[in-house]
Amino acid sequence: MIKTDILIVGAGPVGLFTVFEAGLLKLRCHLVDALPQPGGQLSEIYPKKPIYDIPGYPSILAGELVDQLMAQIEPFKPGFTLGERAETIEKLEDESFLITTSRGTQLNAPVIMIAGGLGSFEPRKPPIANIASFEDRGVEYIIRDPELYRDKRVVVAGGGDSALDWTIFLSEVASEVMLIHRRKEFRAAPDSVEKAHELAEEGKITLMTDAQAVGLSGNGKLTDVVIKHKEKGEFSQPTDHFIPLFGLSPKLGPIGDWNLKINKNAIEVDTFDYSTNIPGIFAVGDINTYPGKLKLILCGFHEATLAVQSAFKIINPDKKLSFKYTTVNGVNGF
Repeated sequence: MIKTDILIVGAGPVGLFTVFEAGLLKLRCHLVDALPQPGGQLSEIYPKKPIYDIPGYPSILAGELVDQLMAQIEPFKPGFTLGERAETIEKLEDESFLITTSRGTQLNAPVIMIAGGLGSFEPRKPPIANIASFEDRGVEYIIRDPELYRDKRVVVAGGGDSALDWTIFLSEVASEVMLIHRRKEFRAAPDSVEKAHELAEEGKITLMTDAQAVGLSGNGKLTDVVIKHKEKGEFSQPTDHFIPLFGLSPKLGPIGDWNLKINKNAIEVDTFDYSTNIPGIFAVGDINTYPGKLKLILCGFHEATLAVQSAFKIINPDKKLSFKYTTVNGVNGF
């Protein structure tokens, strides 16, 4: 059995930052994650995607952010159980928690910090009859390595941040980029929408609203996307890659059976310290919900910072918490 002070379920960016904040309070952490490497979605889905809302970084690739977070927590020597999903939880006689993973590993801690991001997830696929036959043969739902699209023709579908951000990024990589969206209005950040329109005016991308993909063709590999446009009707667009970015369909997985208070596939928390309805269990990052919730990495960092303050009091009920600024003593001073 692995014992620690705080058991963190989820090794994404918020889970990793939790280790740092806990380490400042001399609390030991162990992380468990179903993915085979730390970083969560940043590592698994879009390691080469630029992120723009991390303080101090005008832009940083998702994979680089994970590297920086891993370097930041290295002095605190966290433990990792990777490639194993947290399955069951039980409370022991000493009030601590015992989590058993999908491979039977047992993890024990007085505090559980759930930082599971969106939980387990599947990409939302467009209703195209033969789309499955072109998956990994020209159809991708996730961009892991943008170099795959170097000097290739690409059609991106979607109207959210991911579709806009990748369209902008691929405009400097692919030979041709077309963005199609079934509505006129986008659901992305205004800056991204403005940038996409600028690229369209400059002829660097083709932007087509009131349009959607309705068919795919090719002989073993994708060669064309059939697009239905409100005014132009149906036409065939030659392409090497079709990337529908309609978001992910998240599921809580086994965590949904832990008797936590759930609201629309997210865990309800108290914003005082992001505690759940079960004392000793906290939820931080995209997996939680509360009035005014914003699903940003930045917000998850804030939530983790406050949560470990209460975790300290649970782990050390007889000790007085004396929080110091890192600018005064530095990490090694703790």
